[in-house]
Amino acid sequence: MRRIATLAALAAITCATTAHAEPGGCLKYGAVGAVGGHVAGHGVLGAAAGCATGMYKRHEYRKEARAKAALYDKEHPGSKGTYQEKATAYDVEHSTTPGKMNPDAAPAPATQAPADGAQKM
Repeated sequence: MRRIATLAALAAITCATTAHAEPGGCLKYGAVGAVGGHVAGHGVLGAAAGCATGMYKRHEYRKEARAKAALYDKEHPGSKGTYQEKATAYDVEHSTTPGKMNPDAAPAPATQAPADGAQKM
């Protein structure tokens, strides 16, 4: 019973922290890895792998945010704010989402075929 309560509390904490735009770090991914490792019989190994994955994901996210902030600085010289604020402003202006550098893909307009069915050469 104690184990079930612990797992339920861990799941609640994990779900509550997913609302942030920045991906979770060592603690969040490590906890999930520990639960997965516990089920597989390797709790410590799962926690270590989850921690490493979390640190890598957060590093990649912050690296992209700094790149977006640099692009924002090129478009708006002399702008003030942290790199997170500039990255958010870049996302708003360019219709991108956090974690994706390129704008969201819009569907390409369909080309219309000639009405008489003849093809031009």
